[in-house]
Amino acid sequence: MPAIDPDDHTVAELTDELETVDDADELRAILEAERAGQDRDTAREAIHGRLEAVGAESDGVEAGAEPEDESDAESDDAETDADEPETEAEEDDGLSHPTRDKRHVRALADGDYADMWVFCEIQNGELLEVSKEMLGKARELMDDFADEYGDEERVVAFLMGEDCEGLAEESIAYGADVAVYHDDHRLERFLHKPYTEIASHMARGEGSIESTDWRDYDKPRYVLFPATNNGRDLSAKVQAELDSGLASDCSDLFIEENEVSNPVKTGEPGVKKTFEKVLHMKRPDFSGFEYSTILCLDNPGREFHPQGCSVIPGSFEPMEPDHDRDGLVVEHDMELDDDWFRVEITEYDQLEAGIDLTGHDVMVCLGRGIADDPTRGMELGLELVDAFADAELGITRGIVTSSYEFEGHVESYATEERQIGETGQVVAPDVYIAAGVSGAVQHKVGMDESDTIVAVNTDTDARIRDFSDYFIEGDLFEVLPRLTEAVEAGETALEAEAVADGGEDDD
Repeated sequence: MPAIDPDDHTVAELTDELETVDDADELRAILEAERAGQDRDTAREAIHGRLEAVGAESDGVEAGAEPEDESDAESDDAETDADEPETEAEEDDGLSHPTRDKRHVRALADGDYADMWVFCEIQNGELLEVSKEMLGKARELMDDFADEYGDEERVVAFLMGEDCEGLAEESIAYGADVAVYHDDHRLERFLHKPYTEIASHMARGEGSIESTDWRDYDKPRYVLFPATNNGRDLSAKVQAELDSGLASDCSDLFIEENEVSNPVKTGEPGVKKTFEKVLHMKRPDFSGFEYSTILCLDNPGREFHPQGCSVIPGSFEPMEPDHDRDGLVVEHDMELDDDWFRVEITEYDQLEAGIDLTGHDVMVCLGRGIADDPTRGMELGLELVDAFADAELGITRGIVTSSYEFEGHVESYATEERQIGETGQVVAPDVYIAAGVSGAVQHKVGMDESDTIVAVNTDTDARIRDFSDYFIEGDLFEVLPRLTEAVEAGETALEAEAVADGGEDDD
C-alpha cells in the first residue's frame, strides 16, 4: 500500500496531497491503488499530472484511460508485428479538442489584495448613470470598511475609450480616489478582446512604472461592473482572466465577516472558519420571488480575488458630485495588439435615442387594465406623468404583446422600449404607481426596489397587492384622473389616502 491511500481522500484533497510527493515510483503506486479502488477519472488525471510535473512517464497509460484487460493485451501482442511501423496519427486540426491543452490556472497563494475597483462604462462620450451609481456605493462601502477594519483602502475607477481623460477626472468627483484610464481612438466602441485584455492588465498591476507605482498589491480585493449588455460580457471575461468568481445582476452589496463549516472552504470536516472582509452580493432569483446572497470565499491554498459582481442599473443612488475632491488620475500604459482590432466598423447608422426609464422620481406603469379603452387608458397615464415634476411612463409586457389598437400619438408609448420587468428595464423610483398591473413575478423584478409602491386594481386578489405599500381598489379610468387632480393641487398624500379609503362620495 502506498504512503497515500487515494480511497481516503476526495479528489481535491488527493490533489493537494500529491504536491508533497516527488518520487515517481510512489506516484505510480498511488495510481495503481486508485485503479484498484474507486478508479475515478479526475483522480487518475491528477496523478498523471503530478507524474508529468516530476518529469516521469506514466507507463504509457493516458490520463483517464481505462486499463486494458490482460487477455486483450496478450492477444494484441500476438497479432502485432514488432517491426511494423506505427500508424501515423491523424493530423490534429485544432478543432476536435479545443480544450485539450487547457490547464487550470490557480490564483495567487498568499497574495496581497486591496481596494475596490469600479468599471465605469462610457457611451457617446459620457459616463453611464450606472457608473456614477456604483462609484457612490463603492465610496460608501469603503468608508465603512475603514471604520470597521481600520484600513484605508481606495475606490479605483477604471475606464477606457477615446478622449476619456476628462471622464476619468469626473469619476473622482463621483467618489473615486484613483482613476485609471486607457485612451485610444480604436476604443471608441466596446470591443470584447481589447477591453478584456486592458482591464485584466490594469487589475494585475502590469504596465510601466509610471502607470503602476501608485499601488503595491497583486490584484483588487473587490471589483464592480455594470449589469449592462457590455458590462455583463466584460465582467465574465475579466473575472475568468483573473481566476475568480462572479455574481451577476446584483441589487445590494455589503461587507462583513462570514463563518462557514463547508470542508471545501475550511479544509477539514467539522471545523468552522471565519472569513473577514467578505463582499456579500445580493441578487434576485426565481424571477425576483426570492433573493440570494452570493459569497466568493477562498479554498485552502487557493484565493479567489477579486470578489466581483455586476450591478443592476438603478440599484443605488449616485453621490452628489464634488469637483473639488482630490484624487489621482493615472494613464494606463499598454501596447495594444493590432490583431485585437481585426474587425473594423467602416460605417454605421445612428439609431434614435432609446427611452431610459431609470433615474426618475416617479414611475407610472400601465398594465392590461387599460383593455376596455386602450387609447384613453394611455392618455390618463400620460396626464398623471405630466402632473409630476420628474416622472415617466412605463408599461408591462402584457401591453407590448397585446393586439390593442391605439389612436393618435399614444401608439408610440406602447413599444417594447418602455417595458418594465425581467425582459425590460429595471427601475427604482421614489414612487411607483402601477395601474391595472397584475403583478407577475417577471414584472416584480423590474420594480421591486422602488421606495413606495402604489397599486390601482379592481381585483383585490391581484398578486401586486402582496408587495405594494398602498393598494387602491378601483377602476384606473376613475382613479387616475383623481390622482392627477390631487397632484396638480398639491394634495397628493391626502387625496391618495381618501381614494384608498373609498373617498367621501360614491362617484
